[in-house]
Amino acid sequence: MMHKPRSWFRFFAFLPFVAALLALTPATAAPPAPHAAQVVAPTFGPSAVASGQADEPVRAASGMVVSENWRASEVGMEVLKAGGNAVDAAIATGFALAVVHPSAGNIGGGGFMVIRFPDGNATTIDFREKAPLAASPDMWLDESGKYSAQIQHHTLKSVGVPGTVAGFDKAHRLYGSMNWSRLVYPAVALAQDGFPISERQARSFEGVVRRMTEYPSTVAQFSRDGEPYQEGDTLRQPDLGKTLNLIMLNGRDGFYRGETARLIAEEMKRGGGLITEADLELYRAEERRPIRGTYRGYEVISMPPPSSGGVGVVTMLNMLEGYDLESMGHNTAPYIHFLAEAMRRAYRDRAEYLADVDFVDVPVHWLTSKDHAADLRADIDPNHASKSAPSDVATGHESPETTHFSVVDENGMAVSVTYTLEQGYGVGDVVPGAGFLLNNEMGDFNAGPGLTDENGLIGTAPNLARPEQRMLSSMTPTIVAKDGRLFAVVGSPGGRTIINTVLQVILNLVDFHMNIQQAVDAPRVHHQWLPDVLRIEENGTSEATVKQLEAMGYTVSMRGTQGVANCIMIDPSTGDRLGAADHRNPDGGARGY
Repeated sequence: MMHKPRSWFRFFAFLPFVAALLALTPATAAPPAPHAAQVVAPTFGPSAVASGQADEPVRAASGMVVSENWRASEVGMEVLKAGGNAVDAAIATGFALAVVHPSAGNIGGGGFMVIRFPDGNATTIDFREKAPLAASPDMWLDESGKYSAQIQHHTLKSVGVPGTVAGFDKAHRLYGSMNWSRLVYPAVALAQDGFPISERQARSFEGVVRRMTEYPSTVAQFSRDGEPYQEGDTLRQPDLGKTLNLIMLNGRDGFYRGETARLIAEEMKRGGGLITEADLELYRAEERRPIRGTYRGYEVISMPPPSSGGVGVVTMLNMLEGYDLESMGHNTAPYIHFLAEAMRRAYRDRAEYLADVDFVDVPVHWLTSKDHAADLRADIDPNHASKSAPSDVATGHESPETTHFSVVDENGMAVSVTYTLEQGYGVGDVVPGAGFLLNNEMGDFNAGPGLTDENGLIGTAPNLARPEQRMLSSMTPTIVAKDGRLFAVVGSPGGRTIINTVLQVILNLVDFHMNIQQAVDAPRVHHQWLPDVLRIEENGTSEATVKQLEAMGYTVSMRGTQGVANCIMIDPSTGDRLGAADHRNPDGGARGY
């Protein structure tokens, strides 16, 4: 699709916004509160979030952006206000997050974008990282031939070829409307001029500096000469600003060729990584047909493989459609039981069948069919938990550190984006001279041929590391429609928990009629086949319910928080955009106009 002519006048008109954004300092202005809605007591049962927080979403008539950092949401909102479409705003938001949310926002990682157009058509952009040309299925074995988690997750061999810049470039060329430079410039300015850091960021930076002493460039970027930053200190990232400036001026070539590509390759060679300038030159993002399913009259549009999220969500919804969940009550023992059994079976399918469709023949239509769901549902015992075993196929490691953002523009175009570095701050290495963190996404490949055990190590063939293969992911950017109209934009970080978080937000909206803020904030549960443990958020249900579940045969673990869903719903009566930033993250923000 040809995009619209650019206007340099509109670019320069944007500069006053950037100046205003950068003028925010602790001495002159405090960050606006992420939520400004009236405080209403929750009506859906025990809450995993602090009491007294707003129970109503942020309402806007025209456009809405929701992300894990209010500054990034504001950048995206200003693009919408200036006439950009949802793809433009998503790109601007994504680049801004690479500056203001460095633990997961990225240009050194990758992810997925789902786009729904106002006419109901939809597409996806796959910018998941790839394995370098030197990758092999047994690359995680040490000198003695034993699997090494340290090699797979904590060395530069764990770095996949980054995809974010190529993905944003492809989305812009196909469906963007504004000048590329205008979309990248706010991130350049934020990196070069800096911004006051929050209390949460100060704690996060202190932790990463303590852990990453082997990478002097990381310590230099996230501390003041080794001393931890404090809340309100200004974080400036001049090397990152320089790299973003090259991307602003040269598009994808500003990252995959020239100085930035050289700096990446040099750091790989220095630290024993595998990525070369040839790997970077070869990388391409792909446009793919979305996964589509239905649930109680709603249409679900999500990401296809190498994301396992779309298949997993549709499979579980198909199974759960056979039960009257509303009558069970939210997070009661019967409700959690049927959720857990659906999750158990979908995650078993995930491990057995799903991988990069460019390398493996994945039976997507069968996996997402109502008939397959009926077969899976048929052996669910309503009174007893199933059992999981490695012989049935296991699931492996995937870090919870990811980020998600949602966008809806005034015309009803919707974009759902989830992207990641894998673990928080990726492998922990800031590329010297380039200022951005490298991912450790190669850890999402299977450990090695045949290496499957009851603790979650997996060795099935589809997702083994091969040259240029994309590693399997749980990221689940999703869009929901009803009767041909946009209904909701959904997604979350959370590693393996992402699929189940997205599932429960949808169920909260459809079966329990919550508003989007309630649906996002409601306590969540998780089961992923192996390990055979049912995890429930702290305060997510009653002690009596836990005892009922244990009597049914579950091993229950009460845990901290699960995911950070940043979602949008369309008010069916007014058409207003209702934005909900998850209260699990105090730095998040919904911004609309």
